[in-house]
Amino acid sequence: MPSVSTTILKLAAAALSALLLSGVAASATSRIKDLANIEGVRQNQLIGYGLVVGLNGTGDTLNNIPFTKQSLQAMLERMGVNIRGATIRTGNVAAVMVTGNLPAFATQGTRMDVTVSALGDAKNLQGGTLLVTPLLGADGNVYAVAQGSLAIGGFQAEGEAAKITRGVPTVGRIANGAIIEREIEFALNRLPMVRLALRNADFTTAKRIAAAVNDFLGTKSAEPIDPSTVQLSIPAEFKGNAVAFLTEIEQLQVEPDQAAKIIIDERSGIIVMGRDVRVATVAVAQGNLTVSISESPQVSQPNPFSRGRTVTTPNTRVGVTEDGKKLALVKDGVSLQQLVDGLNGLGIGPRDLIGILQAIKAAGAIEADIEVM
Repeated sequence: MPSVSTTILKLAAAALSALLLSGVAASATSRIKDLANIEGVRQNQLIGYGLVVGLNGTGDTLNNIPFTKQSLQAMLERMGVNIRGATIRTGNVAAVMVTGNLPAFATQGTRMDVTVSALGDAKNLQGGTLLVTPLLGADGNVYAVAQGSLAIGGFQAEGEAAKITRGVPTVGRIANGAIIEREIEFALNRLPMVRLALRNADFTTAKRIAAAVNDFLGTKSAEPIDPSTVQLSIPAEFKGNAVAFLTEIEQLQVEPDQAAKIIIDERSGIIVMGRDVRVATVAVAQGNLTVSISESPQVSQPNPFSRGRTVTTPNTRVGVTEDGKKLALVKDGVSLQQLVDGLNGLGIGPRDLIGILQAIKAAGAIEADIEVM
C-alpha cells in the first residue's frame, strides 16, 4: 500500500503536468506554410467571353441582347453558315463570361476549373454546354481554352401565376473544364534566395519566423526586411534545390502575433474582436427610445331618415416609451471574455453594441483599432 507522502508526490506531479500542458495549449503555434506565401508562387486570373448552347428556352432574348446575336452570327459564319440579314429567334443560347485561376507551375495539357456567369438576360443555364472559349491573362495572351457541360447549383421553376428560385441558376461551374495551353516560366530552383510574404503583416511575427529558420539551420540565413517580408538565403547544401529547402522551412512552428483589432460590419451587425483587446475603466449606460403610432379610424353614421352623411373620424394614438438600462462599470484592463460578459450583462443586441464600442473608442478607453467594413 503506497504511503501518504508517495500519494502527495504523485498528485503534485499530475498537477504540474496539467499546468504545463495548459501552458503549451495556451500558446497556439502555426506552421510557416500557413503564415506566409512564397514570393513568385502564385495563381494568375484568366477571363474569357463565350457562348452557352443547349438551353431549354431559358437563354438570352436575341432582340434585347445584341452582343449575343452578333456572337452567334460570327460563330455560325466561322462554321460556314451565313445568316446575315436572317431573323433569328432562339432562346437556347446565352452569352457568358468565363473566369478561372491558372495554378502556379501549371504545365501544358493539365486542366483547371472554370466558372461560367450569364452576361445577358438568360434565366437559367441548366443543361447548357460551353463552346470553345479562349481564356486570356492580364497581358492579353491566351493561357487556356475552356469547353464543357455546366453544373448548376441553383434551379428555377415557374408556372402561370407563381415561380420559385433556389440559389443562382445563372452561374455554373465546369470541373476540369479548361485545358492549359501556355506555361508561365519561373525557375524556382535557380534562385539564390527566396522571400516569404506574410499573409498578415506584423513585425513580431516576421522576426519570429526569421528566428525559427535561423535556429533550424544553425546559420543566419533569414532576415526580416519589413513587417510582411522575410528574406531567405539558400544555404550551400541546398544550392540548386530550393524545393527541398522550402519543404524543410515551411513545416517549422511559429507563434504568430496579432494587433488588437475590432472588426464591425454595420450592414449585418457582425462584430469580431481580437484576443488582445483591452478596455480602460469606463461606465456604460444604454437606453432605447421607442415611439409607437397606431391608427384606428371610426365611422360616424347619421340617424335613420336624417339628412346627415356618413363620415370617417380619424383616431390616432401616439405612445413613447424609453427603456433605460442601468449604468454598468467596465474595469481597467479587462480581458476580451470579461468585456463580452459585461456588455452582454446590459442585455443589448449587436446593433447597440456597435454604437457602444465606437463610443468607448471615441472616449480613448479602448486599446484596439476599430475597422468598419
